[in-house]
Amino acid sequence: MNTISLKMPVTIKAKVTEKLKAKMVKELEEGINRAELEMQQLGIQEKRVLQENGPANPDEPTPQEIQRLHAIQQHFGQERQKRAEYREQALAQKEQTEKIKLGSEIVQGTLERQVEVKVGDDMRELMNVEVLVEDDKIIAIRG
Repeated sequence: MNTISLKMPVTIKAKVTEKLKAKMVKELEEGINRAELEMQQLGIQEKRVLQENGPANPDEPTPQEIQRLHAIQQHFGQERQKRAEYREQALAQKEQTEKIKLGSEIVQGTLERQVEVKVGDDMRELMNVEVLVEDDKIIAIRG
């Protein structure tokens, strides 16, 4: 056997343009707004669930009722915390994105390609392939 077909990684890079930068910032802003909205909704849901699961006698709740209310508050607290952490990460990412210089290249991901290899091929050359994209158009394939 002298040849074999392999799947090889291809790095996809994007050249930063005003259009790409604006799109990235907009997506991050939408994620931040969504997280803030979800945190507000969680607060409303928590109040409703606490009211629905409140103690039969509010002046003297049983230990089980107290435990159930704490579990509900803990659950909603964890969910709010997840959204808050996402929001903070997105804000930091937005700040970094706004600082990216136009014309620089950023990695957008990795795809796979099918390659026929044969004895004597340079494996390093086959592995280091990248596609450069500018505003959704391929402008270079580097090997």
